[in-house]
Amino acid sequence: MIDLRSDTVTLPTPAMRAVMAAAPVGDDVYGDDPTVNALEARTAELLGKEAAVFVPTGTMSNQIGVRAHTEPGDLVLIDESAHIVRSESGAPAALSGVTLKPLPGRGGVFTAADVDDAIEPEHPFNPIHLESPARLLCVENTHNGGGGTVWSLEQVQAVCAAARRHGLATHLDGARLWHATAATGVPEARFAAPFDTVNVCFSKGLGAPVGSALAGSRELVARARRFKQQFGGGFRQAGILAAAALHALEHHRGGLSADVASARALARGVACIDGLELDLDRVQSNLVRFRVTAMQAGAFATRCHAGGVHLLPQGESGVRAVTHRDISAPDVERALDIMRRVLRAASRSQGRSGPCN
Repeated sequence: MIDLRSDTVTLPTPAMRAVMAAAPVGDDVYGDDPTVNALEARTAELLGKEAAVFVPTGTMSNQIGVRAHTEPGDLVLIDESAHIVRSESGAPAALSGVTLKPLPGRGGVFTAADVDDAIEPEHPFNPIHLESPARLLCVENTHNGGGGTVWSLEQVQAVCAAARRHGLATHLDGARLWHATAATGVPEARFAAPFDTVNVCFSKGLGAPVGSALAGSRELVARARRFKQQFGGGFRQAGILAAAALHALEHHRGGLSADVASARALARGVACIDGLELDLDRVQSNLVRFRVTAMQAGAFATRCHAGGVHLLPQGESGVRAVTHRDISAPDVERALDIMRRVLRAASRSQGRSGPCN
């Protein structure tokens, strides 16, 4: 099976399993797991922050970030299709008691003007206590819902400057920040610099089986540790997991450009298949989102799965495919061939002529 559902489906390599088995461990709740401590220090260093805290999941990392910056009743500005909005089970409301104010992002990217427009200007005729106080701006880079959109450094700096003008804290959901760097060459620390806190995942693309981290100032990370414990994230001998993440940081980051190249090859092939539609300009990292016009997306995904390629249907016509370290160039070609055969069998069409076939 060629599994393109997500870059979370990767399996630990033999070398990763070996370092997990040999990892020195302690009790992380007491702060004495040496491998966790090493991972947190290395993550903070890569992101240009003072400290980091290792947590089980990206959702937890985002949510302790939101909670660390806010109090119940506060307002959080965020793109309308962000992971925190769409895929974290209403956690901001349930865990932090905050309200999300969606911004009209385009491919997940909004502007400084959008931030300005979202802030209600003060006026003596309007009682200030009627409004939920805006406290936090969240950015997602790369942007999952936008199809792997990569924010440019200039865009990031502009919206964070707008947030500072309005007195907002800033949080980066950088679950796939590693891919933003792979696609652009901009170091992770430069992307992270304008933000107070940054979430990064080790199980998306890097190939670790578990884990994310939240990085920021020592003061903010100390506050975040309280919420990590409160939300049920207290580890014990977590060095076994941290060793996998640390190995991934040191040995797998350099290979992420191959994921980006694989995604672009997949996208070029999809764009040439009758019955599928894709905007090549939207494929900027390792995510490929396209539309099925010849049949319902769920039926397409089911038939592709029967043929040997696993895709995620999204809505009536949308499909998501994600390339990762376990997908080779021949896998991409075979996946495209399966898609062609599925659509030909359904429509009795031979597809487009010419070099796209």
